[in-house]
Amino acid sequence: MDILKPVVALAIWTMVMWVWMYATRIPAITALPKTDDPNADVGWTGAKLEGLIKPSIQWKAHNYNHLHEAPTVFYAVALVLALTGQGDGVNLTVAWVYVGLRVVHSIFQSTVNKVAPRFLLFVLSSIALMALITQAAMAVFSA
Repeated sequence: MDILKPVVALAIWTMVMWVWMYATRIPAITALPKTDDPNADVGWTGAKLEGLIKPSIQWKAHNYNHLHEAPTVFYAVALVLALTGQGDGVNLTVAWVYVGLRVVHSIFQSTVNKVAPRFLLFVLSSIALMALITQAAMAVFSA
């Protein structure tokens, strides 16, 4: 069950990114020029903001969205490892590495956002995730 610690840590980090996203986005939206059209903001999505607010503000939202993509596989695999009694040792270490890489990826994407280093962080975290998936598959299919 130790592997649940990095699961909760990544969930907490996702909420940190949520706070950071809105702490920067709401002031940027508030500063947009006002319009007389009472329906000007009806049906908006985050994509509508792409051309309206600074890209560096949008980067936080992009990362928040990314934390709901591959990490959802991490959550599922970590639960499988916990339920099969394989959530300790090397798997636990790899899970913490995954979480650490995702946090660094978040900070990098939200501040610097250079594609090549960001992609490297993504690849490294994906390799860690693949290792966990492999371990979960061995635990489930060889049982």
